[in-house]
Amino acid sequence: MTRSRLKSFAGVVAALVAIPAAGMADTHTAPYLDAQGRCHLANGQPAAASVCAVRPVSAPPVAAPRCRDLTTHHLVVCGSPNSEQVPITY
Repeated sequence: MTRSRLKSFAGVVAALVAIPAAGMADTHTAPYLDAQGRCHLANGQPAAASVCAVRPVSAPPVAAPRCRDLTTHHLVVCGSPNSEQVPITY
């Protein structure tokens, strides 16, 4: 292998090794609850309960209704005359 190919190969290998390490960094720095239910930072120091509070996950966005013309089957604005709502399939 030439020197430039070896350098690029080493860069790719280093990037592939760094990807899982970046994902693991978040889990090791997150605050946690101990057996007694007290909140601690990643370094073991006590923290406020608001740091460990579970944040609600937002709901997925609701798809806007789509409508089509009954005769031409082209998409039209919902509520226009001679239109029907198209069923949403996922």
